[in-house]
Parts: sequence; C-alpha cells; structure tokens
Amino acid sequence: MLKKTVLSILFMLGITLATFAQQSEAYTNHIVEYQKALALYNSNQFQAAQMLFKELKKTAETDELVADCDYYVANCAVRLNQQNADKLIEDFVENHPTSTKRNSAFLDVADYYFTNGKYAYAKKWYDRVDESSLSRTERDKFSFNNGYVAFSTKDYKTARKYLSRIENSKEYGSQAKYYIGFMAYESDDYQEANTYFDQVSDQEKYKEKLSYFQADLNFKLGNFDEAIKLAKEQLPKSNRDEISELNKIIGESYFNQKKYAEAIPYLTEYQGTKGKWNNTDYYQLGYAYYKQGNFEKAISEFNKIIDGNNSVAQNAYYHLGESYIKLNKKQEALNAFRNASQMDFDLKIQEDSWLNYAKISYEIGNPYQSVPQVLTTYLEKYPNTTYKEEVEILLIDSYITSKNYQEALKLLEGKRSFASKEAYQKVTFYRGLELYNEGQYQDAKAMFNKSIKEAIIETYTTRATFWKAEADYNLNNYDEALIGYKQFQQANSAKATSEYKNSDYNLAYTYFKQKNYTKSSEFFNKFIQGNDLDPVRLNDAYLRLGDAHFVSSNYSAAISAYEKAVQMNKVDSDYAFFQKTLSEGYEGKSSEKISGLEDFLRKYPNSTLRDDAMYELGNSYIKANQTAEAMKMYDRLVRESPRSTLVSKTLLRQGLVHYNASRNNEALEKFKSVATNYPNTAEANQAVSTVRLIYIDLGRVNEYASWVQTLDYVQVTDGDLDNATYESAEKKYLDGKTDDAIKQFNGYLNQFPRGLHNVQAHFYVAQLYFKKDLKENAAPHYEAVINATPSEFTEEALSRLAQIYLDTKDWSAAIPVLKRLETEARFPQNVVYAQSNLMKANYQLNKYSEAVAYAEKVLQQSKIDNKITSDAYVIIARSAMKTNDENRAKTAYAEVEKTASGETAAEAFYYKAYFQNKASNYEASNVTVQKLAKDYSGYKYYSAKGLVLMAKNYYALNDAFQATYILDSVIENFKDYKDVVTEAQNTLTNIKSEQAKTNASVQAQEASEN
Repeated sequence: MLKKTVLSILFMLGITLATFAQQSEAYTNHIVEYQKALALYNSNQFQAAQMLFKELKKTAETDELVADCDYYVANCAVRLNQQNADKLIEDFVENHPTSTKRNSAFLDVADYYFTNGKYAYAKKWYDRVDESSLSRTERDKFSFNNGYVAFSTKDYKTARKYLSRIENSKEYGSQAKYYIGFMAYESDDYQEANTYFDQVSDQEKYKEKLSYFQADLNFKLGNFDEAIKLAKEQLPKSNRDEISELNKIIGESYFNQKKYAEAIPYLTEYQGTKGKWNNTDYYQLGYAYYKQGNFEKAISEFNKIIDGNNSVAQNAYYHLGESYIKLNKKQEALNAFRNASQMDFDLKIQEDSWLNYAKISYEIGNPYQSVPQVLTTYLEKYPNTTYKEEVEILLIDSYITSKNYQEALKLLEGKRSFASKEAYQKVTFYRGLELYNEGQYQDAKAMFNKSIKEAIIETYTTRATFWKAEADYNLNNYDEALIGYKQFQQANSAKATSEYKNSDYNLAYTYFKQKNYTKSSEFFNKFIQGNDLDPVRLNDAYLRLGDAHFVSSNYSAAISAYEKAVQMNKVDSDYAFFQKTLSEGYEGKSSEKISGLEDFLRKYPNSTLRDDAMYELGNSYIKANQTAEAMKMYDRLVRESPRSTLVSKTLLRQGLVHYNASRNNEALEKFKSVATNYPNTAEANQAVSTVRLIYIDLGRVNEYASWVQTLDYVQVTDGDLDNATYESAEKKYLDGKTDDAIKQFNGYLNQFPRGLHNVQAHFYVAQLYFKKDLKENAAPHYEAVINATPSEFTEEALSRLAQIYLDTKDWSAAIPVLKRLETEARFPQNVVYAQSNLMKANYQLNKYSEAVAYAEKVLQQSKIDNKITSDAYVIIARSAMKTNDENRAKTAYAEVEKTASGETAAEAFYYKAYFQNKASNYEASNVTVQKLAKDYSGYKYYSAKGLVLMAKNYYALNDAFQATYILDSVIENFKDYKDVVTEAQNTLTNIKSEQAKTNASVQAQEASEN
C-alpha cells in the first residue's frame, strides 16, 4: 500500500515537473523577448520596439506582462507621433486600472511632450499625474516642468505656484528664481524682479541675459545712472535686437535726466519694435532736439506723430507748434496748435495752444472757420484770460481783414458795444460791395443803408452813400441816385476817398439818363478837368459829352468832344467819328459830312455803324444832287447789311428818288418791296400811300385795289379804330400807369392781331411785364417783336428775351437769341453781352470749343469791365481743364487772377496752387493756399479743395502730421462737399497705409467706397 502510494506520488511528481519545465521554458522566452524590446525602446528604436511589444502581447500569459506591453506600445506611439497615440494611452489606463505604470504613463508622456516643446500637450498629461505618488526627485522635476509649461503659455499665476515650490531646490532653484524674476519683470513688479535676479546674477548662464533686464529694471525703477552703466557694459556683448533696446534704455535714461545732448545719439540708434517706432519714441527724440534748439530736426520727429490722442501727443503737438513758430512757419504752427488745443490731457497746454491758435489765425487767416469765430470762441472758452483786451481788439479788426463778411455779420448781429457797432458799419459796407460786384444791387443797397445808419466812422458813411447811389443807378432809380451822389460830394470826407475822383462822371451819367443834357455836360466837363484819370473812362466821358451837346443841337461843342474821343482811340472811336461827321452835317458843312462818311467806311470796315454811315452818306449825296452816287450807296447798304433796320428806309428812299424822277415803274418796284417785306412799319405805310398816288397818276386804280388786298395789315376801314386804340394804350404807358397800360395793350393785340402798331404794342407790354418781374408773361411778347420785321425795338427785345432764358438757365433757348443779338446789335455793349453769355451758355451745355471761341471774341472787345474779362478767362480755363489742356488752363487762370474778385478769384488761386503742386513747387503751392484761406475764406468749396492740396504738398515735403491733420479736418468740417471729402479720405488712407509701415502707433485704413 505504501509502495503504491509512493509510486503514485512519484508519478504525479513527474507529471508536475514536466509541466513546470515546459512553463519555465515559455516564461524564459517572454523574459528574453521583453528585455529585447525594452532594449530597443531604451535605445530610441521605437518603431522596432513597438512591433516586438505588440508580438509579445499576443503570447503573454500574465496580466502584468500584457499591461507592460500595452504601456510601451502606447509610449512608442507617443514618441513616433502616431495619430492614435493619445487613444492608446487612454486605453492602457482604462484596461489596466491597477497597473503600477499608470502614473508613470502620465508622467512619461507629459515629460516627453515637455522635452519636445509641446507644452499644451504636456500640460494635458501633467494635469493627470498623481503628484503624491512621486518621489522627491520626481516631484521637483514635475513642479519645474509644470511651472515652465505655465510660464510658456503666460499663465503666470500657475507658473508661480509650481516654481515657488522649488526656489530652494539644488537642481531647479536657480531656474525657478530666474523665471519668477522674469514674470515679476513682465508684470512691472520691478522690485521683486530685481530681488530674484540678484539671487542668480552670479551664475554665468544667466549673467548675459540678466544684464539687459537689470539695465531695464533700473531704468524703470528710476535708477538712471545704474541703468546707463549696466546697458553700456552690455552693448558690446549683445546681438542686433538687444543693442537696439539697450540704446533705447540709455537714451531714455539720459532723456529723463534732461541730458538731451547725451540722449540724442542713443535715441537715434533705436530700431523700434519689429522695425517700427511709436509716437512716444518720436516725441522723445523730437523733444530732445527741441531742447537743443535744433527746431528743424525737432519738427522732423514731431511731425511723424499722427493719430496721437494722449498727453504725449498733446505735448508733442504743442512743441511742434512752437518749433514751427521759431522757423516762422505759421501755417504749419496753426495746425499744430489747433490739434493741441482740442485735447484736454493738460489744461495749461490746451489754453496756451488755444491762444496761439487764435493769434496765428488772425495773422494768416484760418481755412477751417472764420477768424472772428475762432477769436470769439477763445473769449467764450476763457472769459477771464489775461489776454482778453488784446484778443477783443484782434476780433474787431478780424471782421474786416478776413473778408468773410457773411460770417462776420452773423456774429455781429445783436452785439451793441461801440466796438461792435464800428465793426458792423465796416462789415455791412464791405458786404454791400461784394453784393454790388455780384450784380445783386437791391441787396447791396440794403447793406449800404445799414452801414449809413450806424454813422460811427464818417469815411464809411460817406463811401456807403456813394455806393448806395451806384446801386440805385443800376436799378434805374435815377432820382435817388442823383440825391445820393450829391450827398456824397457834400460830405466832409468825400475828397479823401477813392470814389471821389469819379463822382462827377457818375453825376454826369445820371443827368444824361434823366435827359438833363445841360447838367450832364456841366459835370462831364468838370470830370474831364480832373487829374490822374483813367484813360478809358476819360474817353467815354468825351463820348457822352459829345452826345449831350449833340442832343442839345450844340454841334460845334459836340464836334470838339467827339474829336478828342477819336484822338484817344480807347473806346468806340468809330462811334465818335460817325457822330462828329453827323454834327458837321447839321452845321451845314455838307462836303465835310460827305468826305467824313466816306473816310468812315474806309477806316472802320467792321463797325456796327456801317449801315448808318451808308444810309447817311446816301442821303447826303441826294442833298448834293449826286443822285447816282446816292443810289449806289443805297444798293450797297442793302447788299452788305440785309438785316439792318435801315433797309426798309433805304428802299423807301430809293423809291422816292425814282418817283421824283418820274420813274414810276422803278418806284413801284421799290415801294412794293417795302410794303411786302416790311409790314406794319412806318415805311410800309408810307410806301402804300405813295403806291396809291402813283397808280392814281397812272390811271390804274384797279391795279392798286387788287394789289393792296394782298397786304393783310392794310385795312383801310379799320385804320382809324386801330390808331385810336393803340394811342389810348400808349398814353397810359407814357403816364406810367402800368396795370392800365398792360390791360389796354393786350386789348389792342387781341382786337388787332395784325394791326398797324402790332410790333410797338408787343414791345411795350413786354417791357411792362419785365418791369413787374413777370418775365414768363413778357417772353412771348418779346418773341413776337424779334420774329417781326427788324425795327428799332428788335435789339432790346433780343437782349431782354435772352436775359429771361439765362435767368431760368434755359441755355438751349438762349443761344439762338444771343446769336441774333450778336450779329444784329447796333450798340457795342449788347454785342459784349451776347458774346459773354454765349460763352457761358455753351460751357453749360459742354460745348467747350464754342465756349472758348466766344470767350476769345469777348477778350477782343475794347470796352469790357474786369468781371467780364475774368469770366472770359475762367470759361477758357474751365474748358481747358475739361478737355485736359492743362497748359492753356494754367495760362488762363493766371489772367483770371489779375482781374477777378469773389468766388472767381478763389477759383483762380486754387488752380494756381494746383499747378504749383503739379510742378512740384510744394512750398509755393502752400503759400498760395494760405492766401486763398486768408483772403477768400468765405468761399468754402475752394477753401476745402485748397486744404486737400495743401495736405498733399506737406506729405511730399515729408510732413506727415500736417498732411494727416489737415485731411482729418477737411473730413470733419466740410461734409457738405462730398467730392472733396472723398478725395480727402482716399488721400488720408494712402498716407496712413504708408506711415503704418514705420510707425507702430498708426493703424492702416481701408479706402473709402464713397
């Protein structure tokens, strides 16, 4: 039994030993493979190691080995940067919750990511590490790595938490202190930073870096001497970027010590942040130059400060203004002080800037607002200023010097101090002159009345009296004008005024208009005896003196006056020659008259009086019994001047010559021509009467009856009624009973639409409507006159109808009327009127070549005033600009500048500046814009355009501040002029985009889409 048991045990033991031997062999195999894989892992052969661990896992028989394989497969995946690495780690943790490598897995992966600089990934895994499971050594490393990860992501609070734990660590303490110091530095806690940096300053690896930080720290702590010392020591050891920053530290330290000369070399070596300076950088260098008295260089730095809106910018702009003043650049100073005055960071600088801005505005003008407004605003803002009296004196004078009379009136209305009343009298006078020059005589008269009413300054009262009379004269109020001129001459201060020398001339003209030719002659003679007279006006005085004598039948005196006018040859010499010749005829000097008229036709081939001369010469030949010569001259008149109003008279004369010579057939031909082609004229009526006599003489009355029926205006039976009706209306007209006359003339025209007096009735009723400002009613009557046979009324009807169309801007309708007036006018002033308005109408219709052609015609006229001259040159200039002929435009605008006033002058000065800019004469262009702003500030459109031009000039002169400030001001202050604002915005955008490349304080803008 025992034997059996032993055998059984031995048998069982044999089996167990065999099994154990087999298991032991397999286990040994796994150990070998595991060690082999681990060796590959430790030698960084992660791909091979991972494959072995995967294979080993397949045959692993223990949970611990499987867990180890999963751990290393996941760890290799992390190091191989495989996409599923994080998932493998997560799976390892989930599948082996009791593995001793769980915490190691988190720490290992985190350390791997940390070592490779992937701090965000590292943080994710460090957050999962169980810190309490770590050894002391592991915990220090963990704290440092975690602290550094937080430091790198600028999570300074977390960084400080971890790094503070290892401040005293032998291995990590120095690094921890360095980074804690750096975080304090970055947080502007310079005392703490200094404390930590001092603790590691003896370590070589930090020494170089700390030199810069400590220099900067000492600078920021106000230890400027130490900052300078440390920074200078570090300069030779530093790289390019550090050199730039160290120079800045040294320069700013000297700057803060007010050692500006020492600061400048170092400040200029600063390269900026990423190659860009900011406004503070420019300010410091600029102020250093300013304190050294180097104003040119100060300006060059200050004017790079754009978009500034802080105390530094306010200070910079104030000192920029002072620098400009030192160099006598007042326009530039104006903008700088204005900008500083609009900031309230330093109230004392603001007030000083305001005062400078106000004073300079007075001196040179202000393009943004009227000078009176600037001065008034200053007094309102600082009512207790010690400069109050001085500024009030400037304010009063500025109302005049700014020439912005409209704005001045707005500010003066209601102010009743003596000084204000004095200014008000001047301003109303000058505003009256402006309105007068613009042809607004009624409004001008109202202004002159206001000036006269104040009666504070005698000279202005006297001058206003004269110009009020001038306005009345132009309004055809001759009685009032006469009173005004006499009051002017009787004033004590009259002789001291510039108006006095022409006052006799004006009085003479007024008497002339009143048909008081004796008095008119008296005052023309008085004027002629004066000294220093304008030759054109003197020439005209001789003409009118001759006319006055001529009308008064004092022909010898008329001849004398006309001869002087011919000799002067300044104005209408053809008219003077013609009138002289007529006067000789009236004196009975027939041969002199004939020879004079023959000379006239030779001397004046283009005169509008040629038809008159030919008519008079024909008549004179008749009187001298030179009938054949007379008939030739009459034929010549008809041939050369077919639209002359004298053609009907000429044909009638020829008919009478034939009739008196018993050449009845020739006579009938002429008379019938007059009756047929010139109906409703006195000549036609006389021709019909004479034809009747001829047919009676010939015994052919039936032929007369048949012929006369073809004339629809001859109604023998209604003739008496026609005449009576017309004469009744005409009497009302002559008596000045306007409404009654209109009613009766219209009644006549309705009753006799083709009446004997049809043309006269249409003309007179048109004149009455025109006088009552019922121009739409007048127009069809003027049209009836100009469409009828040419008569004595045709010229004025053409002029008035053209005026009606021009007033309503109906350019297309005006042009044909003006063309007729140009060719048919007998009076030179009507030719000028027609041509000057033809140029304007064609320009308005974009017919630039026609506009220029008429402008050139106008300029060829001998007697035109300055306004018409400037208008002609303006049309040429504008047309040239429209057709891109800038050379011609430049020449024309230069001519405009010589004679223009008001808005036209403003336009001329703008284009002068424009062409100077095009020629790169930027400073000259700016001077012109300044004159535009000072003398023509009331014309806001051209002021605004001039400012944009000025901005471009300044930018070309490397003054970015002036350029951007002016453009900002245009955009803010001239919103009514959209085209100007759009140009300003686009220009500003371009400038800021360029400046943003070098100035970190400037933000580039997008272009305007307006």
